[in-house]
Amino acid sequence: MSKYDVAVIGSGPGGYVAAIRCAQLGMKTAIIEKYNTLGGTCLNVGCIPSKALLDSSHHYEDAIKHFADHGIDIPGEVKINFKKMIERKQGVVDMTTKGIVFLMDKNKIDVYHGIGSFKDATHIEIDGEKKETIEATNTIIATGSKPSTLPFITIDKERIITSTEALSLTEIPKHMIVIGGGVIGLELGQVYRRLGAEVSVVEYMDRIIPTMDGAQSKELTKVMKKQGVKFYVSHRVSAVERKGKEVTVTATNKKDEEVTFTGDYCLVSVGRRPYTDGLKLENAGVKANERGQVEVNDHLQTNVSNIYAIGDVIRGAMLAHKAEEEGVLVAEILAGQKPHIDYNLIPGVVYTWPEVASVGKTEEQLKEAGIAYKSGQFPMRALGRSRASGDTDGFVKVLSDATTDEVLGVHMVGARVADLITEAVTAMEFRASAEDIARMSHAHPTYAEAVKEAALAATENRPLHI
Repeated sequence: MSKYDVAVIGSGPGGYVAAIRCAQLGMKTAIIEKYNTLGGTCLNVGCIPSKALLDSSHHYEDAIKHFADHGIDIPGEVKINFKKMIERKQGVVDMTTKGIVFLMDKNKIDVYHGIGSFKDATHIEIDGEKKETIEATNTIIATGSKPSTLPFITIDKERIITSTEALSLTEIPKHMIVIGGGVIGLELGQVYRRLGAEVSVVEYMDRIIPTMDGAQSKELTKVMKKQGVKFYVSHRVSAVERKGKEVTVTATNKKDEEVTFTGDYCLVSVGRRPYTDGLKLENAGVKANERGQVEVNDHLQTNVSNIYAIGDVIRGAMLAHKAEEEGVLVAEILAGQKPHIDYNLIPGVVYTWPEVASVGKTEEQLKEAGIAYKSGQFPMRALGRSRASGDTDGFVKVLSDATTDEVLGVHMVGARVADLITEAVTAMEFRASAEDIARMSHAHPTYAEAVKEAALAATENRPLHI
C-alpha cells in the first residue's frame, strides 16, 4: 500500500494548487481525480471553455458590428463556423488540462484516476481501472461543485440543459431561455446572443447579478438590453416542460400574473451545489451541513483533525481563485506556517463585455451595516483610451470610509476590468486610502485612469476629467 503525507481528492484549481504547494513544501503528495482529465469543472466545463467561447463570439460580433467603424471593410458575408468555434474551445481546454499533467509530473505528485472515497480517516479507496487503497496522514477534500437545479425541473441534457451542455451544443439556439441572472447565465447568454440567438433571462430577484453592487447591475442591464438580451426580473419559475424541440417555461411575475416563455433551449443556471457524492464522508466521521457543505474551522480543518476541505465544497463564494488560495493556506498550515486569507478581498468577476468586477463591500452592504462612507464614481466614456477602443460603457466606483478614507470597496464595469480589479485588491490588502490611489501615477492613456479618477472623486470630489 502506498503511503503519503497528503492526499488531495479532486483536481480542480483548489485541488491541484494544494497538491503543488504541498509538494513544494516537501510533502509526499497524491491527487485523486474521478475523470480522465485533470483540472476539474473550471478547466474542463467552466471558466476556461466559457472564456474561449466568449472571446470567439466577441470576435464575431466585432466583425459584423464594429469593424466598419474602424475602416475595415470585409467583402462578402461574415459567417459563423460553429463547429470550428466549439473545436477551438475544446483545443484550449485540452492544452490547459495537459498543462496540469505537466505540473503534476514536474512536482513529482502521484496521480490516481478513479472515484476516491474514505475507508476510514487515514485510508482512501480508489475505484478506477483497478481498485486500490492508499494511506494518507492528511487528506484535503477538493471535490468542488455541480450545477444546481430546481425540484420540478428535469435536466435532459438535450434541450433543458446546464452550463456543461451549453458549452458543447451542436447548433446555435433560435431562442435560449436562461433561468437565472447570475454570472454563468449572463456569460453564456451573451455568447449565444452574439451568435444570433434570441435570449431571454428569467431572474427570481429584482435585478441581475444580485450579489454585486446595485450600480453594476443597473449598468450591465442597460448595456445587455442594447445588445438585444431580454430581462424578466422578479419572476418565479414554476414549471419547465419540453415537447419535441420546444421548451416552455412558466413563471409568475411581481404582479402575481402567470407568464410563459417558449424557446428551443432552456439553460438552467440557478447556482451550484457542493459535490460530495461517493466520498463516503461517514466512514471517516466527517460532518457536512444541511446544504451539503463540508463543515470546517478557520484553518479549513474538518471535525476530523487530519482531514481538511477547500473550495466549492465548503462555505463561501464558489470561485476558482478562492479555492486556490485555500489550497495554499492548507498546505502551508500542514507545513507549520501561519498563512491567512482575507475573504473580504476575494474579487468577483463577470466575463461579459463589458466585464464586471468587484472587491470589498457594496454600497448596499455599507448602508445595511450603518457604516458612513464616501463614494466616487467615474465613467469610462470620459477616458481617451475608452474612446480610442470604442469601449465607452461602464464606470469605476470607489467607496471609502467617511472618517479614515480607507478604501472599503471598488466596483467596476468596463473593458478589461477583470484585470483592473487587481489594482483595487492590492490597494485594499495594504489598507490604502482613496487619496493613496488618487496620488499614484497611472499611465496614460489606459482604462486604469478611471480608478485614479474615481478615487479622486471619493477623496475630495475632484475628478480631473469630468
